[in-house]
Order: sequence, then structure tokens, then C-alpha cells
Amino acid sequence: MAIKMKTVVSYKTTADCPTHSRTEIPIRDLNVVIDEPIERNGTNLGPSPTETAMSALIACTNVIGHKNASRLGVDLGKVTIDADCKFDRRGVLMQEEIDLPFPQITLNVNCVTDASQEALTEVGLETAKYCAIAKLFEAAGTDLKVNWIKVN
Repeated sequence: MAIKMKTVVSYKTTADCPTHSRTEIPIRDLNVVIDEPIERNGTNLGPSPTETAMSALIACTNVIGHKNASRLGVDLGKVTIDADCKFDRRGVLMQEEIDLPFPQITLNVNCVTDASQEALTEVGLETAKYCAIAKLFEAAGTDLKVNWIKVN
């Protein structure tokens, strides 16, 4: 008899907020620190919440991209990801409510590989279907472009 994996799981944690800007979040056996830089009266012990959101998008693209490449038999080779994010700071600066704080994000997934550009494009199309963080940004209305690029 096969064991069926749960498709919907719950994540629960209790974050400690030792300062106005620093949040310490226990995740698995890690303690994730999210903070503001010194110039914004933080202690600079970790990325800011908005930097963390962008980092999550980049990391999700990497992880899900590699999973899809493996499934499709594509060797991505050496991968780097360049991010260009437009961030409307008026909301976090308390100037006005902003419905779309990240209006535009472009990721260039650069692959030094023997795989064809067509294969990389297919990996990109599949990754767009499954990257949870990309789905969050798109659902919010962000103009998200992810370019999978063969680098010679």
C-alpha cells in the first residue's frame, strides 16, 4: 500500500521581535533574522522584509527551475540570476497606501550550459507553472518577466 503525501500542509511558528526592526523567525533548525539597515534605525543583522521577498523569488526560481530541468533532462550548468526590481517605497515610507508595491520585476536566469536555448525556454515555461513565489507576485499584479538565457 502506497503512502499518500499531504498536498496541503500547515506552517506554524512564533517569531520573536526583539526590536522595532528585527524579527527572528525559527524555521526548522534555523533562526532566520529579518532586519532593517542601520540607516533605517535597524541593526543590519539580516535582509529587510522587502529584500527577503525578492530573495525568495530568486531562490524559488533557482530551486523549481532545477527541479524542472532535471525532470526534462536538461543540464542547466552554472546558473546565475540577475534581478531588476522596481519597488514603490511610498507605502513603507508611510506616504500613501500602495496597491502594487512591486510593479515590475525582471529576472535573467543565465545558464552556462551545453543545453539549447529552446530547452532553457521550456524549463522556464515549466518553472513559471510551479514557482510558488512567482505565483504570489503575479497574483498581486506584478509585471514579472523571467528570461532563461543560454550563455556561451
